[in-house]
Amino acid sequence: YNINPDLIQEKVSPKTKAILAVHLYGQLAEMDGINKIAQENNLIVIEDAAQAHGAVSDFRKAGNLSNAAALSFYPGKNLGALGDGGAVVTNDSELTKVIQSLRNYGSEAKYQNEFIGVNSRLDELQAAFLNVKLPNLDEENNVRRTIAKRYLSEIKNDKIILPTVSLRGTEQSHVFHLFVIRTESRNELQRFLLENGIQTMIHYPIAPHQQKAFSNWNHLSFPITEKIHKEVLSLPISPVMTMDEVSTVIQKLNAWIF
Repeated sequence: YNINPDLIQEKVSPKTKAILAVHLYGQLAEMDGINKIAQENNLIVIEDAAQAHGAVSDFRKAGNLSNAAALSFYPGKNLGALGDGGAVVTNDSELTKVIQSLRNYGSEAKYQNEFIGVNSRLDELQAAFLNVKLPNLDEENNVRRTIAKRYLSEIKNDKIILPTVSLRGTEQSHVFHLFVIRTESRNELQRFLLENGIQTMIHYPIAPHQQKAFSNWNHLSFPITEKIHKEVLSLPISPVMTMDEVSTVIQKLNAWIF
């Protein structure tokens, strides 16, 4: 469900400044095609890599595939702190200066504000937690991939649509922050699983263009997006899951009849 590079060019206009590529659920967007379009149109590319810590494409990791990237360290992320946190990464020295200023009240020198900025500095304690957890990231991502492989190969229910792993990528290009299935009977399936002791989540129930915050967009129609938001359901996936727990999830999904 990532952005489709084949459909970007027709949307580029003189107003376009950047392309935002979201690595949704942990799978890298097709960055080669996106970057090519950006270069041809003199645009910058920004990665939303909040769900893709450690994903790799051509020996480069998420966050290093664009002009700049945003990372989230919310506790539930593949690399999560024990509280809220995040980071922006870039190789552009000029952009670095702007970002550092924007996160600090729009100021490079104390009490001198060049931009309208925010107070958004990563807390030192959360950074310390992240430093401890970072060496385990690749290993934990591999556990997620192992669980995902079992789901993909062992879930056999014709009422359930399994996620697609991009054929253009490699195994390392997906870190399975979430494992998201689809079904037209989502509420019934979620209720069935909960009755059997399996918690699921809906990521995400409301499409962005239908949010109250974007009331100017509420009249727009994106039928593919709207269908996805009505059907998605996230299964348990975590490096602390046991293989017996994974088996239970698979057995219950295969036994579901509606």
